[in-house]
Amino acid sequence: MDTDATEDQRALLDVSIRFMEDACPLEVLRDTDHRDADFADGYRKQGAELGWFSMLVPEEHGGGSVTDNGLLDAALLAYVRGARLQPGPFVGTNVVAHALVSAGSDEACAEVLPALVAGEASATWAVASARERTLDGGVAAELLSDGGLELTGTKTAVPCVEGSSWLLVTARSADGPAQALVPADAPGVTVTGLDSLDLTRSFSDVGFDSVVVPASHVVGSPGAIDGRLDEQLAVAATLTAAESVGAMHHELEMTVEYAKDRIAFGRPIGSFQAIKHVLADTSLAVETSKALVLAAATSLGSGDDHGIQAASMAKAYVGDAGIELAQNCFQVFGGIGYTWEHDQHFYLRRLTTDAGLYGDAAWHREHLCQLAGI
Repeated sequence: MDTDATEDQRALLDVSIRFMEDACPLEVLRDTDHRDADFADGYRKQGAELGWFSMLVPEEHGGGSVTDNGLLDAALLAYVRGARLQPGPFVGTNVVAHALVSAGSDEACAEVLPALVAGEASATWAVASARERTLDGGVAAELLSDGGLELTGTKTAVPCVEGSSWLLVTARSADGPAQALVPADAPGVTVTGLDSLDLTRSFSDVGFDSVVVPASHVVGSPGAIDGRLDEQLAVAATLTAAESVGAMHHELEMTVEYAKDRIAFGRPIGSFQAIKHVLADTSLAVETSKALVLAAATSLGSGDDHGIQAASMAKAYVGDAGIELAQNCFQVFGGIGYTWEHDQHFYLRRLTTDAGLYGDAAWHREHLCQLAGI
């Protein structure tokens, strides 16, 4: 996916790869050192120094991208992050930064964006609901006389909630969908950690007990943000799919190498016809996924009319293809792939979790129908 990167993009990716491999290799993830608050804080700030959270933020707020398409830059970075199963709120912070730039008040932008760009704070999008498959489900927003909101309810499986986090909460008001920016440690906010299939990231349920949000931290006008929500979801879907494609590419490389090295009946198992067919089909799925994500990032980042649809197409295809790839790779690895000591299960966990984040394949196919008016 990064083979056609510009010289400047390649410089960013190369220095980021060196940092990730030094600061957070898979051994750190196995030992769960990445869950330590001090580690997470230092890791985030070092990533920020490389520009990880600045690409969707204008220069007046301390941001800046490598090229004139900041989303494409971020997607390429997400790709190399996914290949190394990196932790932390990379997608969430960039999505919240994009939302603030698009519809945040001047006061909220001045308060939050510079801190996000510098890595002094993180952010995540609280959007999933346990019982509803709508973006605004789970939390009710009551409109206050001063233009603020009062939030009550629960968002589930919120990724990467840290002590320094800002939560972008999508809620349902009497006028329609509403969004508000809330500190994770605000009075009335309860964060409950969850056991997760993905061992490389954390997920939490976040409860809101009559949490009052000032008007300055309401993002967009309640009831008039449907279009912004579609674009926001497209950004989240594109970056998540890019991370998945990175994981898919790395897992395929591991599997091909194993098929060359593993000898059975006096031959490498990769020389057997059945294995060749599996690897060929899997390789095609990876290349198709790369093309779809690149198209989505290019289109959405350039303001193309088809960017939102392209993002849902990419997320739907990659979600299904990633899980199928992981299962096919299990078949090639055989028994060793099922052991805790092998890296394979980490990739299966990540790809399966990514497939459901910000809408699974079925949800995005339905979303595409709705966008088309079908």
